[in-house]
Amino acid sequence: MRSSKNGIFSASLPLLALLCTFLLCLAGCGGSAASSGSNPITPPSTPPTGVNNSVAITAGGGPTGLVNGVYTSVTLCAPGTSNCATISGVLVDTGSTGLRILSSALPSGFSLPQQTDSNNNPIGECFPFVSGSTWGPVHTTDMEIAGEKASSFPMQIIGAENFANIPTSCSSNGPTMQSLADLGANGILGVGNFKQDCGPACAAESNLGIYFTCPSSGCQEIEQPIGSQLQNPVSLFATDNNGVIIALPSVSASGAVSVNGELIFGIGTQSNNALGSATVLTLDDNGNFTTTFQGKSYSNSFVDTGSNGLFFLNTAATGISVCSDANFFYCPTTTDNLSATNQGQNGSSTPINFNVENADMLLSPSDPNFIFNDLAGPGSGNFDWGLPFFLGRNVFVGFEQENISGNAGPFTAY
Repeated sequence: MRSSKNGIFSASLPLLALLCTFLLCLAGCGGSAASSGSNPITPPSTPPTGVNNSVAITAGGGPTGLVNGVYTSVTLCAPGTSNCATISGVLVDTGSTGLRILSSALPSGFSLPQQTDSNNNPIGECFPFVSGSTWGPVHTTDMEIAGEKASSFPMQIIGAENFANIPTSCSSNGPTMQSLADLGANGILGVGNFKQDCGPACAAESNLGIYFTCPSSGCQEIEQPIGSQLQNPVSLFATDNNGVIIALPSVSASGAVSVNGELIFGIGTQSNNALGSATVLTLDDNGNFTTTFQGKSYSNSFVDTGSNGLFFLNTAATGISVCSDANFFYCPTTTDNLSATNQGQNGSSTPINFNVENADMLLSPSDPNFIFNDLAGPGSGNFDWGLPFFLGRNVFVGFEQENISGNAGPFTAY
């Protein structure tokens, strides 16, 4: 799930469709991106007096110079104490659920309680993303961000030293992303539509290769109760806990070095997070809606800040050539101006205009920019509307099991 000027920061969608976590979908490219949906906040904005539900985010190269990533900082504390550490360069990911932090990003000597089973064996997690899996122990933490706090919840420490070896059933999911170079971030703040990273599936089945008990004899797959799984931290806030808003400014067709925006907590809970005139697209049980493109419908579509481009269909379907260098992206000979329509389970729909530019040109080492609204590539038969979609829009991520201004979650709105 990473991308540099020589690599792909692919979708955060877990490989197992039955998991209660997903990649979201929509598109927003080209100069017309800001013309659809609600008027974007002009980030960074100053929250109204008394409002403490907004934190700064930066779309840019991040800790390792990746393309089209969006990052923030979080503060972790040993539960109920003032023993805290602030971690910067954490990827904001609307396509997954849960907090995951690299062991290498934690200060020396900083420790959090280890989650264990009834026999006091440590619990580990292997979480599959399209680009690979993260492996590491589950710990318990408090998290503070802006004026919000989530208390005593499970998180993953990636690449922890002296933890169990990576199980075969985990390494078979693809490369394990255990370092800053692998991940392209110091961690992942998963704030997608779902409240747990696996949900009922992992609570009922032990053979999914997600959660493990790890005695000295080796790790074994286990069922994991819902409350012990990685949680969406925002859903645990005392208030402003029913969703998030990603607010990023638009960029020109040539891109930008970086842009600053906001991650706003809650929808319809304070004066700065009303739905307003945004179109609400309710999602299916997998977090998807339908994109119609050139007369055909693709029902497994989603939006996701954790994808660094707009990934859709293939050359046979689109007629757009892939790049000779960055062959996971499209390279049209001239800019392609395209359109699609997104429709939710509730029947609401909205048109989208987007552009596809030659990625070899955009990703040239001589180009100083890291943020592009027209970076796209072939996908797996659906539409993964990645970070370019978010530029110039307010995008609302409504959580499951919530009724938000009369709209049942999960939903995407813009």
